[in-house]
Amino acid sequence: MKKRQRGLWGWSWRVLLLLLLWLVGVGAWVVWVGHDDQAEPADAIIVLGAAAYDARPSPVFEERIRHGLSLYQRGLAPRLIFTGGFGGSGARFAESEVARRYALRHDIPDEAILIETHSRSTRQNLLYARELMQANGIGKVILVSDPLHMARALRLSKELGIDAVASATPSTRFRSLRGSWRFLAQEVYFFHRDLFEQARNHWVQTHP
Repeated sequence: MKKRQRGLWGWSWRVLLLLLLWLVGVGAWVVWVGHDDQAEPADAIIVLGAAAYDARPSPVFEERIRHGLSLYQRGLAPRLIFTGGFGGSGARFAESEVARRYALRHDIPDEAILIETHSRSTRQNLLYARELMQANGIGKVILVSDPLHMARALRLSKELGIDAVASATPSTRFRSLRGSWRFLAQEVYFFHRDLFEQARNHWVQTHP
């Protein structure tokens, strides 16, 4: 009995160690993707939505908008696509409308801006952005978001058939160590949730 218990304990700590190494590896991959700036000439720049306070972008969203404008001003793409719907029932402006107002104040021409006002998640950001791309003959895009968010954004883009490269904000407003770790843990969770959903969808499609 004692030998069996020692054997079970030995296997348990090995499994836990492998699980820990896997999670560390996923976290390292998320960080690496977020710091790999792939910005190159494209047809448009998609700025993924984030919180807005009435007509003012949150610090996180402002950082994304500013980086999108910087890429546009560098001549990497002739159009900006701002995404993000209404944050709550009392919101006067959708996130994308807040971004558009910000861009206009910084001398971006109105005809260079496209927006969608319905999305409430990263997947929806990209789904509605894809509709704008198809309606306006846009092919390749540059995705803009926070570094720790970029791996998921690229993964979802590939799943949705969007030809995208990544250019994360050069800094993040998640400045506290606690905030950064929470954001990273969230992205590691979403990585596994998406894998599970993809596996489930594949099973449903192959086993009608």
